[in-house]
Amino acid sequence: MKILITGFEPFGGETENPSWAVAQLLHGYKLQECEITSVQLPCVFSQSLAALELALKLHQPQIVLALGQADGRSDLSVERVGINVCDARIADNEGAQPVDIQVLEDGPAAYFSTLPIKKMVATFKDNGFPASVSQTAGTFVCNQVFYGLQHLLRKQNVLSGFIHVPLLPSQAAQRSGTTLSSMSAETLRDALLCILPVIVKHAKHGEVDAKIAMGATH
Repeated sequence: MKILITGFEPFGGETENPSWAVAQLLHGYKLQECEITSVQLPCVFSQSLAALELALKLHQPQIVLALGQADGRSDLSVERVGINVCDARIADNEGAQPVDIQVLEDGPAAYFSTLPIKKMVATFKDNGFPASVSQTAGTFVCNQVFYGLQHLLRKQNVLSGFIHVPLLPSQAAQRSGTTLSSMSAETLRDALLCILPVIVKHAKHGEVDAKIAMGATH
């Protein structure tokens, strides 16, 4: 079984991105009989989905876990849904800033994760890592990749989804006048290694996700 993990290049003037920092640590890691391959995606609206599609064709994974940076989030945010809109608050790495543009012109309004998101959150917490089910992946390139990933795999028997991760400590330290949560790349690696067996088991045995209340009130 092949596991593909994607992370993003730094963006917004940063020199680091926690999603790629942890993805790099997991590249080549063997988990039971599974091997992890990590691929960096460009933080560019016009390039991200082509790079993602190429990685899927090249590696033919059975599980895909896309990762992205989320400033201000204090936990591992397991995304529930990607929506068909790009509405960029800041420009991407090529200076593009689409506003109210669809990810796919003829695509549905949204795609849901096919990962066992509630089992994942429960496992994170059981192992001491703060986590939650997130109801929004934003409207930047992260959401574009999440939506595009689910679209590309919609007719395939591949488990896929997206997790937003907090800043690295070195990034949080640079935010003057603010106190932001952060996690080291090593902590993020350990967290992901505890939930990957859950996903693998789910993929092998076709299990259903846990029925645990993890919704939002607003």
